[in-house]
Amino acid sequence: MKGKLIAEFLGTFWLVFGGCGSAVLASAFFAIESQTPINLGIGLVGVSFAFGLTVLTMAYAIGHISGCHLNPAVTIGLVVGGRHPKSEALPYIIAQVLGGIAGAGVLGVIARGQAGFSFADGFAANGYADHSPGSYTLLSCLVAEVVLTFFFLMIILGATDKRAPAGFAPIAIGLGLTLIHLIGIPVTNLSVNPARSTGPAMFVGGWAISQLWLFWIAPIAGAILAGIIYPLMAGKPRN
Repeated sequence: MKGKLIAEFLGTFWLVFGGCGSAVLASAFFAIESQTPINLGIGLVGVSFAFGLTVLTMAYAIGHISGCHLNPAVTIGLVVGGRHPKSEALPYIIAQVLGGIAGAGVLGVIARGQAGFSFADGFAANGYADHSPGSYTLLSCLVAEVVLTFFFLMIILGATDKRAPAGFAPIAIGLGLTLIHLIGIPVTNLSVNPARSTGPAMFVGGWAISQLWLFWIAPIAGAILAGIIYPLMAGKPRN
């Protein structure tokens, strides 16, 4: 069990550090050429791929150790779907949240090395209404997080089904996470992961903490729905 928890801690650290780090450090990066600022940043597409790549790389690195959940909603969805033991759910979730906070903490140390940096600028935290990147309403953000987490779990459950082609699950899951970031970043900065949301919120404080409830409830609700619906749709594997 210890090895699984270490793997979940490190994997979630990597997800938050890599994904949120791409948003904080690299999404907009201006260089001066002939006195004209040029944006060399990776933008929304680059950030989306960064999140997908963190999961893809960790799935190959630790999937055989812990299953590479990196996300309390994923753990809960897999428990509901009969893919993970209930007894391991809480320890997994604690390891994931601690990994997310640690990843955000190390990212904060790096980001603060640049003049003018402030956690108050957002630090890739998730939010709704005035703190939504596109100023989307609470209802819009709630629906987006539930639906996108639901389909993320459907991808995970399908790609890791014993009947699916072996060895390709990390690719499908990583690309699935990339896709939902492309859809959801303008709405909530995209969470679908309570641990990912908790990490940056701990450092932003204030509004990020007060809105954090949504980024626990909505992803977990979407994951539970997928955990119920996938087995009904797919049935049990044949022996």
